[in-house]
Amino acid sequence: MNAVNYDRAMQKILANAAGKRLLLHSCCAPCSSYCLEEVAPKIQTTVFYYNPNLDSEEEYLRRKGEQLRFLKETGLADFLDCDYAPEEFAAAARGLEREKEGGARCTKCFELRLLRTAREAKARGYDFFATTLTLSPLKDATRINEIGLRLQEEVGVCYLPTDFKKRGGYLRSVELSGQYGLYRQNYCGCIYSKRGT
Repeated sequence: MNAVNYDRAMQKILANAAGKRLLLHSCCAPCSSYCLEEVAPKIQTTVFYYNPNLDSEEEYLRRKGEQLRFLKETGLADFLDCDYAPEEFAAAARGLEREKEGGARCTKCFELRLLRTAREAKARGYDFFATTLTLSPLKDATRINEIGLRLQEEVGVCYLPTDFKKRGGYLRSVELSGQYGLYRQNYCGCIYSKRGT
């Protein structure tokens, strides 16, 4: 059985996306940099900053500040903010604290953030929702896309499949981070990823 090429699926959808609107969940400015460079010229995009997984309010605000600065400097997208709500991640991760990084706890985190993005997209009349999370070489794009496609059916708003690490996306994000002097954190965001568990 052939694996789905989510990048090709995205390109096909974006080729006919003129006049459509995308709500793009972003974990941080460095990850959003290449993703926005790729999608913003083809579809009207709003960055959705919902990251209750971050291990402290200080980290949350630092990443949010960098996201806002990047958007202001590039003009690539609008911005939709959420309050810092660590209790939402804590509830999702309960019982999975000892899971290895990349395991079931991460799946719950992906589900939490994508569900909120889908609901906001539906409520605000966006045509699509997506996430920057598929940019990272450490994230399972197939798992993220499967969650997004399931939520498309559950919530009733189209999911834009992505695999932003394809075609050198991750390396381009590193270049853009250097170009704009973006803060690049050395862990995904939660206390467990910071501890390396």
